[in-house]
Amino acid sequence: MGPRSLKSHDTAALCHVISSRLPTTTMATDGSVWRFFLLGFLNVLCVYGVFEGDTYRRQVTMELNPGLNMSVTPPTGVNLLHVRARGQNDTLHFLFCSQGAPALLLVHTNTSSSSVMVDWSRFLSANVSGSLKVEPEGSVQHSSALVFSKLWEYDDVNNTADPAKLPPSSFFPPYELQNFTWENLNTTINQMAHTAELCGGDGSRWFLNGSFCLGFSAFESEGRDGILPHLLHNANSSQLKFRLRGVKERSNFSRFSLELQYVGRRDLPSRVETLRSIDDEYTPSIFQVSQWVSSPANTTSPILGYVQWKPVAYRNNTAALADATPCRHSALLPMDKLPASNLVLAYFGDGHKATGLNMTFSISGDPFYNTTHYLSWTVLVGLGLPPTESFSPLVIAIMAIGLGIPLLLILLGGIGVCLRKQRSTPLGYAPIN
Repeated sequence: MGPRSLKSHDTAALCHVISSRLPTTTMATDGSVWRFFLLGFLNVLCVYGVFEGDTYRRQVTMELNPGLNMSVTPPTGVNLLHVRARGQNDTLHFLFCSQGAPALLLVHTNTSSSSVMVDWSRFLSANVSGSLKVEPEGSVQHSSALVFSKLWEYDDVNNTADPAKLPPSSFFPPYELQNFTWENLNTTINQMAHTAELCGGDGSRWFLNGSFCLGFSAFESEGRDGILPHLLHNANSSQLKFRLRGVKERSNFSRFSLELQYVGRRDLPSRVETLRSIDDEYTPSIFQVSQWVSSPANTTSPILGYVQWKPVAYRNNTAALADATPCRHSALLPMDKLPASNLVLAYFGDGHKATGLNMTFSISGDPFYNTTHYLSWTVLVGLGLPPTESFSPLVIAIMAIGLGIPLLLILLGGIGVCLRKQRSTPLGYAPIN
């Protein structure tokens, strides 16, 4: 988990630290005037909560293969991670599963005592429909799922980095993630950090020394991931980090594209929004964030669920600015049927639909995959309104001081000029000798 955000009990301390370091020197006037104006401006910022963070917290617990007893032996690579994020009056259930195409299911209930029930004999068989439930079923307020369905590789011999401009012959047969064999998730679970990583491959010679990985993180409260792109999260969100490492490319000019599918109710259409900002403090050179949201058709209705990302990927495990590469998404397309994920098929029934998009990494002129044999991209999945980026307390303090001092100089200079003029003006006629 990234560093925690500033909370209400930190605000006073931050204001005290900044105010104690304000300049006390004089410029033709007493330094107390400077201090008075700057402290007043700073106190206004603090009182109105500019430095305030989201203080809501959840109690997070993790359990692998809930309800599985010794009488049922799951096949190798079957992992169902259940993460319960309990609030005061509600619960978020995150279910991360590798049975079929890897998927993350989010279920929100209006009670803090809801539970997940799995019929394992059916869940592991062909008759998977209805084998996973969240009870009481009447407490479910919202449910959605993000599925990683395919990994596309294409021969970008003309260095366009645009799959839409390439002929079909440029594409290699896709890697169907539903056919991958996955490692045991239990070996990567960190109960303290609320993280886990799922890695696998298709057994071909291309994946002989490589892997497709999805790192999962759940959060108790607001904070920011410690590595680039430093996504902002809150207690209603989780994070997935896609990593492709060591996979043998099938061309000297190979690039990759990832197919994602989002599953939700038919009466909740989804759309992708792009928000722009003037601040790139946490993700240098990236001035926008994209979010795939679902909400009722009425545009004034609130967002119920989202998938959020910054349009940047990284070509090295260190995730430095020098290794950043832009990414872009295709238009949304309705899917004919639900994706081949046992988790999705087990929970969702009639009345649900899937939409899909492709996430393409790199732009024209960027190095090809074979330069580093590494690619990573991070995405948030959550409930309600997506986290909104804002200026950090440090930036706000710098802006307040930087803008305040010139204004004070102008104000005090004007007052000084007026006073000097008033003193130099004769009060009456001068005596005549």
